Amino acid sequence: MAGRVQPVLAGVVTALVGFASSFTVVLAGLRAAGASDAQAASGLLALCVASGLVAAWLGWRYRIPMSAAWSTPGAALLVATGPPPGGWRVAVGAFLISGLLIVAAGLFPPLARAVAAIPKPVAGAMLAGVLLPLCTAPVRALVELPVVAGPVVIGWLLLHRFARRWAVPGALVVAVAAIALTAPPAGLTGAALIPSVTVTVPAWNVSALVGLALPLFLVTMAAQNVPGMAVLVGYGYRPPFGAALRTTGLASLLAAPAGGHAVNLAAITAALAAGPDAHPDPERRWIASVTAGAGLAVLGLGAGVATTLVAVAPPILIEAVAGLALLGALATALASAVTDPATREAAVVTFVVTASGVTLIGVGGAFWGLVAGCLMLLLFHRRQPTPVPAASAQPAPASDQPERAASDQPAPASDQPAPAGLGRSTRVS
Repeated sequence: MAGRVQPVLAGVVTALVGFASSFTVVLAGLRAAGASDAQAASGLLALCVASGLVAAWLGWRYRIPMSAAWSTPGAALLVATGPPPGGWRVAVGAFLISGLLIVAAGLFPPLARAVAAIPKPVAGAMLAGVLLPLCTAPVRALVELPVVAGPVVIGWLLLHRFARRWAVPGALVVAVAAIALTAPPAGLTGAALIPSVTVTVPAWNVSALVGLALPLFLVTMAAQNVPGMAVLVGYGYRPPFGAALRTTGLASLLAAPAGGHAVNLAAITAALAAGPDAHPDPERRWIASVTAGAGLAVLGLGAGVATTLVAVAPPILIEAVAGLALLGALATALASAVTDPATREAAVVTFVVTASGVTLIGVGGAFWGLVAGCLMLLLFHRRQPTPVPAASAQPAPASDQPERAASDQPAPASDQPAPAGLGRSTRVS
C-alpha cells in the first residue's frame, strides 16, 4: 500500500505546485493577447484538461513519468508581445499554427533537431528577454503598492529560504488574502464555480504568423519540450521524443479554439514526478505523472474563480506573483546565455533586442532578437585557429583531421526515443 501512496502523493503535489505557481502567468498572457475574462478562463480550463490528459496518457502508455503542462514561457511571450494585429481571433490562429509546427516536429525528426540545434546561448538569451518584463513586476509592485505587495514578497522570501517548492504557491496565498482585504465587497460575488468553454473562430495574418506563432513554437520547444526531455534522460529514462511531440502538438491544436496557447512537456515541475521523491523504484514513478495529470484536469474546474480573482486584483500585483514564479527560469536562461565567452556578445544582442519589445512590420521583439543573435554569430564568430608547434611551422598533424571530420558529421536522422546528445546539450536546474 505504501508503495502506491507515495507516487500518488507526489502526483498531487506536482499538480498543485504546477497550477498554483504559474496560472497567473497564463491568465496574464491570454488577457494581454486580447482575451476577455471569459475567454481567458476558457483557455485556462482547456490547458488544464489537455495537459492533464496528455500526462495521463503518456505516463500510462509508456510507463514513464512524462509530466505535461502549459507553456509558461509561451504565456510570458504573450505578455511581452501584446495583442497581435487583428486581436484575439488572430492570436488563436497563431496558437493553431504553433500546434501544427509541434506536430510536424514530431513527425519529421530533422525539424525537431533543427530547433534543438539553435545555439544554446541565443535561445537562452531570447527566453531571458521574454521573461524580463514580468520578472521586474515585483520591484514595480513594491514601489506602487508597498502595503499589498510587501507581504507577498516577504512571504516568498521566507518560503524560498525554508520550503523552496512552496515559495510561489505561498506567495499566491498571501496575494489572495491581500486581494480579499482590499477588493470591493462585491468583487468576487459573480465568480463562476465552473467555467464555460468559449470557442473562438480563428483568423490569420502574416505578421501574427511570423511575430507570434513562430516565436511561440520556438520558445515552447526550446524552453519546455527539450529541457523536459533532458530531465527524464537525466533520471535514466529513454522517453519517446517523437511521440511526445505529436501528442502535445495534437493537444495544443484541440485546446487552441477554446483559448489554450500551448501544451508541452513539463520542465519546471518534471523532477517532482520523475525524481526519487516520487518513488524509490523508477519503474513506479509513472503513477506520479498520471496522478498529476488527473489532478491538473480537476484543478482546471477552478479556472473561473481564478480568473475572477485576477480580474478584481490590481494588475501589477498579479504580474508580481507571476514574476516571482519566473525568477528561477530567468536565472537559468541568463546563465545559459552568457556562459560561453565566444558567444556572449551575440547572446547580449539577442537579449537586448528581445527585451526592448520593439515591433517592426507587425512582428514582435522575440523574433527580431533571434534574428539579431544568429546574424551576430554568423558575422563575428570565428573558428579558433589550430595552434602551431613552437619548434616547427609545419601544418597541424594528420591525426587532427579525423577528429575534425567526425565533429562535422550530422546527427543520424531517426525518431529515437530521445534525440542524440539531448542530455549533454541541455541542463535544467
